[in-house]
Amino acid sequence: DGAGFLEGPTFDAMIDKLKSDFDNSDTLPPGPTADFADALVNQAYEGNATDEQKATEGPTKLREFFDQWMNKALENAPDPSFDALPRAVIVPSIDYGRGWLNYAHAYGRMRVVDRPDRVVILGLNQHGRGTGVVGCDKGYETPLGTSPLAKDLDTAIREQLGSEDADRLYRDKYDHERESSIELQVPWIQHVFGQADGSDKASYPPVYGALLYNPLMNEGKPRNDDDLTMERFIEVLKSAISSLPGKTLIVAATELSHVGKAFGDQQSFAEDNDQSKAFREKLINHDREHIKMIKEGRYEEVLPSLTWAGNWSRWSGLGTILAACQLTDASEVELLNYAASADNQGMAMVSMVAMAVK
Repeated sequence: DGAGFLEGPTFDAMIDKLKSDFDNSDTLPPGPTADFADALVNQAYEGNATDEQKATEGPTKLREFFDQWMNKALENAPDPSFDALPRAVIVPSIDYGRGWLNYAHAYGRMRVVDRPDRVVILGLNQHGRGTGVVGCDKGYETPLGTSPLAKDLDTAIREQLGSEDADRLYRDKYDHERESSIELQVPWIQHVFGQADGSDKASYPPVYGALLYNPLMNEGKPRNDDDLTMERFIEVLKSAISSLPGKTLIVAATELSHVGKAFGDQQSFAEDNDQSKAFREKLINHDREHIKMIKEGRYEEVLPSLTWAGNWSRWSGLGTILAACQLTDASEVELLNYAASADNQGMAMVSMVAMAVK
């Protein structure tokens, strides 16, 4: 009870404080991105960095790592940059240590394109209370600064939803307080699209974040019948974007397969034997089969195909992929990179992609 693990007066007080802090700020404070920047500085000082050193040197260290990762990922790529700003990119939602290669493949190619007027980031609601689509009316802070809320888009969405559906979209907005999938995108966006504003700070494109549920669960519907459906949200978001001037970049943060002992699989993927090799090949072929559907604009076939297969590899981020494709009417999606991150003990392997809708 003292830790807030049981519902009761202590828990209620903690939730009330979280909501009060959330409501009294225009931005969400940094979480994992600040931890990562602090770790980079701490590493440089062999574990003895002061709080002041972390605060002053963290942004520089983070930018340096982003540049190193992008240069490394694209050093042998035949097409290291886009010709123009894509309509959407599909990127990892996982921590930088495991997902940096695919982050770099997508964001690195946007270093020379026109800056978007706003960015919509679609993330995964992995731990929140909301079972439908959950919007956020806040900007986002990271070690690199603040990306303000795209107020024009937020206003357009509210107007087109109407009061009842707008309430459904925002009533669980507090889920964004502890969800990292959107925050992890923001420093990349800031680094790639930041512009000097005449002071010692940078000006960043405004952002709008929304958390989507997994359509592979509960027959593709919110568990709570009164929560906002993905179909309704995509319909309104698409209309709202088209009603605004300028360019909007869609960022879909996602993960594909999750296999290994940590997820209940008995078959190991990490051993050097025929069974493990066959399991790895089965997983890769399974992913590639469905990635091919997305590439060819047949993304509507992915959900029934994975459902028919029992989603045995535990794809978790299909919702954001489908939303990005539907918002852009994608007839073709370019695969930039496919990779999987795994530990040597065979506990967990997570696959992910970098893709673009041009």
